[in-house]
Amino acid sequence: MDELIEVLEDIKEDVDFEHIDNLVDGRYLDSLDILQIISALNDEFDISIPAADIIPANFNSAKSMWAMVQRLQEE
Repeated sequence: MDELIEVLEDIKEDVDFEHIDNLVDGRYLDSLDILQIISALNDEFDISIPAADIIPANFNSAKSMWAMVQRLQEE
C-alpha cells in the first residue's frame, strides 16, 4: 500500500491519499489525473486495468485502488 501512496503522491502531491475516501466524488481527482493513475498503476504493478474497472468506486480512495490492484494481480 505504501508503494501505491508514493505513486499517487507523484501524480498529485497536494492530496492526502491516506485519509480521503471521496477522491473522485469530492473532485480531488479529475479525468486527466485518473488517466495518469491508470498508466502509473499499470507500469508500477504490472497489471492492465480493463475499461470495465474504470469507475469512480475503484478510484475514490487509495484503499479501493489497492484492492483493485491486488485483484488484477491475482487474475
